[in-house]
Amino acid sequence: MIGQRQPTATSKAETPLRVEIPFDTPPSSILIEDVRPAVDGGRYAVKREVGDRVDVSADIFREGHEKIAAVVRYRQNGDDDWREVPMSFVDNDRWQGSFTVTVVGPAAYTILAYPDRFESWRDEVRKKLDAGLDISSELLEGYQIVEETLGRASTHDREALERALQQARAATDQAHAAELMLSAEVQALVRRNANREGAATLDAPIPLYVDRVAARFAAWYELFPRSAGTVPGQSATFRDVIAQLPRIRDMGFDVLYFTPIHPIGRTHRKGRNNSLIAQPGDPGVPYAIGSEEGGHDAIEPGLGTFEDFDALVAAARDHGLEIALDIALQASPDHPWVREHPEWFFIRPDGTIKYAENPPKKYEDIYPLNFQNPNWKELWAEIYRIIMLWVQHGVRAFRVDNPHTKPTPFWEWLIAEVHKTHPDVIFLSEAFTRPKVMKALAKAGFAQSYTYFTWRNFKREIIEYLEELTQTEMKEFFRGNFFANTHDILPYILQEGGRPAFQFRVVLAATLSSVYGIYSGYELCENTAVPGKEEYLNSEKYEYKVWDWDRPGNISSYIGRLNQIRREHPALQEYDNLRFFEVQDDNLLGYVKATPDNSDIVLMMVNLDPFQPHEAWFNIPLHELGIAEDQPFVGHELLGGQSFMWTGSWQHLRLDPHENPAMIIHLTPWRQTSYSDVQT
Repeated sequence: MIGQRQPTATSKAETPLRVEIPFDTPPSSILIEDVRPAVDGGRYAVKREVGDRVDVSADIFREGHEKIAAVVRYRQNGDDDWREVPMSFVDNDRWQGSFTVTVVGPAAYTILAYPDRFESWRDEVRKKLDAGLDISSELLEGYQIVEETLGRASTHDREALERALQQARAATDQAHAAELMLSAEVQALVRRNANREGAATLDAPIPLYVDRVAARFAAWYELFPRSAGTVPGQSATFRDVIAQLPRIRDMGFDVLYFTPIHPIGRTHRKGRNNSLIAQPGDPGVPYAIGSEEGGHDAIEPGLGTFEDFDALVAAARDHGLEIALDIALQASPDHPWVREHPEWFFIRPDGTIKYAENPPKKYEDIYPLNFQNPNWKELWAEIYRIIMLWVQHGVRAFRVDNPHTKPTPFWEWLIAEVHKTHPDVIFLSEAFTRPKVMKALAKAGFAQSYTYFTWRNFKREIIEYLEELTQTEMKEFFRGNFFANTHDILPYILQEGGRPAFQFRVVLAATLSSVYGIYSGYELCENTAVPGKEEYLNSEKYEYKVWDWDRPGNISSYIGRLNQIRREHPALQEYDNLRFFEVQDDNLLGYVKATPDNSDIVLMMVNLDPFQPHEAWFNIPLHELGIAEDQPFVGHELLGGQSFMWTGSWQHLRLDPHENPAMIIHLTPWRQTSYSDVQT
């Protein structure tokens, strides 16, 4: 045939087939696939908190019908050796195993799967016994497996196996011998000392990072320390903040977060309401860091000294609070870095340093840092030094300003470096930016992140966003800290909705997520805005403020009760147990949270309309909550105090925004209550 080479008589001898097999022993035929949880195939750490159970699953299978066994191997911070827990078959080649993390810091897990010769033997013998076949040869195979196991067994296990062998061999018939060899005791002994030849494992362990529980469950309160005083036109001090601690504690907060406390520059200092020219006495923006008094490692003199700061940290701890600091990696033109390390900044062609811009906004009082300058290693090391300085002064939580404007690899390095000596430090990402950038920062090590919750106001968008955060793979690495407002953002819903909006938005923040925050003034329903903008008018970013914390219309006690409810109900302390249910009105949002064993069930109903009452029928997912459709149960409304006796999944409620804009209802099956519990 034209174009086709014809074999010759000698071609076989001339080109002998030779091949090298690159294995000294046959490779394992067991496959391990679709391992969960894992973030980007193990590139980044899965996040958990102390006390969490880590549920590991994977598809594990091999050719043929031979049985396999599998274990999860895990190692926590400080462990020298791997620990093991068995995996069990679920269905369709899916296996599952669990372990509990108990130590803060880096951890890891892997999967080891191996041929289970003894289980394959047990399966074969049972089938042949049921068919009435002779199993004399099979018994010899079983004895051989057990004998081979003796060499790996402990003294106690070896003695027990030897007794079982002796009894089986002395049995008068095959059925009795098989019964002895098939016993649960022998099965457990052999499995504990099994031959794992032919095992398969993951190419690399899956990393975990175990945070303290405060990474998942906490209430943050933001404060400008200079606004904690009582004298108009004058900076408050750290001693004045100490006087505020009982008030903040009584509202039930766990974390007191300060805007930057460093010296503020004078060059191009901003005046009130962000005016370009400051007037005498204007304190400037705390984010324009650095002056002749120092930079990020110094304290604004008006606030006090390091001794005063240490006293504040200690006093906060006595009130059950921890201090979080704002880390803003930028500099005023007066910052010592500008004189000592001008190369750390962006230099224009004319030799001047470029100030910060977010067109059309300009920040002439701030210079951004160049993280890829020729001396970038010195800059990175300096920032690490600064973080560790504040860690040494008792700070274990940092809110990082605009981390998305710095290289993600820098954060991955910095956070890991800090965690080497202080694994309990929590970093909160203030990154209102593109979704994938926010996710990348969380993967890089940030324990918490700001979210788009601030702008999610309507039922459909709330459900879609929260299901993405808490029910998809995002829950493995991204913890959303729901701030209802910030010093930069006064949402339109708060501007227009008045006191009811402040009430239902804080309920949403505190119950949709297990970690949330507010900016001070929220409890006063402060909503005076720059016309047409989501910004505060007369913002304390640009001036000293003195607040009347008891002014009429405040919701301080409402927030205090809300945080008390959170502390009393474990269901509200979890992040990924959120379930929405059907409510037949688009203005009413219904959702429920429950502990895994349904011992604590809390249902929320929120009126998203701050102006009008709404009522509707709603469908409680009783079957998911362990309550039978015909079983009576009691609903205790925890904010207002009323109670309901209900039977069946369909129920009805009315919410008036001026009376009860939100309800938090503790559900209890009737068998767990008494008639005296129900108040009508």
